[in-house]
Amino acid sequence: MDRGSVTRVQPHEEGARKPGLVYPGLTIPFILVVLCFAAWGSAANLTDVLVGVFRHIFSMSNFESALVQFAYYGAYFSLAIPAALINKRFGYKAGVLTGLACATVGGLLFIPASMLLTYGFFLLALFVLASGLSILETSANPFVIAMGPESSATQRLNLAQSFNPVGANIGVLLGAVLILPQITPESAKTSMTPDQLRDVQERDLSLVLGPYTGIAFVLLLIWVLIAFRRINVPEEHSAFGLDAGGRSGALGRLWRNRHYRYGVAAQFLNVGAQVCTWTFTIQYAQDVVGVSTATSGWYLQASLILFLVSRFVMTYLLGIFRPTKLLFAMGALGVLFALVAVFSPNMLGLIAVVAISLSLSLMFPTIYGVALQGLGKDTKFGAAGLVMAILGGALLPLVQGRIMDTAGAAPAFVVPAVCLGLVACYALFDLRTTRHGGATVSEGAAP
Repeated sequence: MDRGSVTRVQPHEEGARKPGLVYPGLTIPFILVVLCFAAWGSAANLTDVLVGVFRHIFSMSNFESALVQFAYYGAYFSLAIPAALINKRFGYKAGVLTGLACATVGGLLFIPASMLLTYGFFLLALFVLASGLSILETSANPFVIAMGPESSATQRLNLAQSFNPVGANIGVLLGAVLILPQITPESAKTSMTPDQLRDVQERDLSLVLGPYTGIAFVLLLIWVLIAFRRINVPEEHSAFGLDAGGRSGALGRLWRNRHYRYGVAAQFLNVGAQVCTWTFTIQYAQDVVGVSTATSGWYLQASLILFLVSRFVMTYLLGIFRPTKLLFAMGALGVLFALVAVFSPNMLGLIAVVAISLSLSLMFPTIYGVALQGLGKDTKFGAAGLVMAILGGALLPLVQGRIMDTAGAAPAFVVPAVCLGLVACYALFDLRTTRHGGATVSEGAAP
């Protein structure tokens, strides 16, 4: 997941020295917090691999395996407000440490889960892990903003964000190299006795254990490095916090603002389309095209690499074109790719599934910025609603999983097609309406 921020930069007076990217003495803390971005990126996208893995290990339906994403993104939704309260009361460093500690516990819970061989315990471990990552992400982004002057907030936060997709690719690589090639094929299970099946199940689940315990120990190491370092951030609470004046009557004002209200819905659909696409890329490769379990993970890897490269391209294009024009174009292109996946159930369809990431790379920060434009004192409170729209990543994969169980993997990609079509409608709505407001603001989280 990633965040972006656009701030109005005042030109420097002639001869004035340009301030540094971070305040003096905060370079090492900044690097440590940036490592958190890569860590939660790895954990987040490793869950995309788990959906297919659990389907094979526990011989379950696509709907049941999609509960992995429900547990993960449901935790993000549930912990957003508690995380904000921790930051407000104790500060960003306490929030980061709380998130790291909780996520570490979640990663270590995979050890007893692999011993009990119970799907529900794995979901519990994943929920605890994601709860910690939710607190971590909610705290780390404003922490980065507060670590330097306002004039360089955009550059500083974009630098931190660039490590999130890097971590995401590492997570999928871990799944593609350490898990998927080692999973016992379904054909090999047909002649096994119940005792042999249990032994195979235990061995396969132990494959899941390694990457998550590794991530847990990395998070623990980062916790130690941050906990025992003094970090003084000037006025951190005013940098991103929610003040009483901003909350008063904000809900009513936000609800009456159609650009914001529809923006929350568009964000829900965008995150849902993203998680649906990445969750079921492996299943499409296996069930529709017949790609082997050992090599199917590489298609998800290709999708995330495309997402990473496209992010830099879209950042450049946003300096040339109006954001909602690009949003409309990418939404329409995403619909086209998804429909190709539906009506061409072959290698062409699989390439189209991978290509959907080209459209997704633009969407979260753009919707965020358009929805927050001109909100004034309600901007910070409105940002919370857009973060909670991540709930789309918990619910919509269940819908797609149910359709896959009844109609097949290819027809199920109608779900991201509809989602991306409605996102394009939001862009068209913004293009066809006028409103008063300042420059586009973008300060939130993207999965």
